[in-house]
Amino acid sequence: MMRKLLVAPSLLACDFTRLAEEVKAVERAGADWLHLDVMDGHFVPNISFGPVIVEAVHRVATRPLDVQLMIEHPEQFVEAFLAAGTDHLTVHVESAGLRDPDRLREFLQQLRRRKIRAGLSLRPTTPAQALRPYLQDLDQILVMTVEPGFGGQAFLPEMVEKIRQCRAWFDGDLVVDGGINPRTATLVRAAGANVLVAGTAIFRQPHYEDAIAALRAAEPAPQ
Repeated sequence: MMRKLLVAPSLLACDFTRLAEEVKAVERAGADWLHLDVMDGHFVPNISFGPVIVEAVHRVATRPLDVQLMIEHPEQFVEAFLAAGTDHLTVHVESAGLRDPDRLREFLQQLRRRKIRAGLSLRPTTPAQALRPYLQDLDQILVMTVEPGFGGQAFLPEMVEKIRQCRAWFDGDLVVDGGINPRTATLVRAAGANVLVAGTAIFRQPHYEDAIAALRAAEPAPQ
């Protein structure tokens, strides 16, 4: 049985001069989660924002804050992001500071002990197998369907098989991020994904409610 489909607008694509208004607008339009991409300029070749922005969103949001740390050393900044109001925290299995399996496992377990949903993410070049040792410590898996670092990229269709692999092993929330629109949503949904992170497919559309409804209405493609 498929898990309920959820839509998580990626605030990286919103108008930051109107951040509070944008948050309230996508919540009214039907957002289930709010996704925040944190980049440090080292793990990925871009810099986005830090705990100050997460805290600002937390002050006006009513939906869970789904924070993805695309940074080399999440262990150095985790306390700041939790204090800012993070509800779900996803780190990359490739992060330099968490490459030791025991250290990564303890990091995830500590999040869950503190009632924070724990997630792991994969770059497109990292095989799904890299997640298997940690499945029992996860609430969610995030499969990147573009190279992380910049919004607005084209969906990588070869990631569909990775989504299928993850769903075969994992019955929690399976999140996809990158190039998601109503067309690609059908592909990832059929493969087993149930959380759609979308940036430009929502924030570059004239009506957020229609954009979210179009994603939510995506039907699985024929197998």
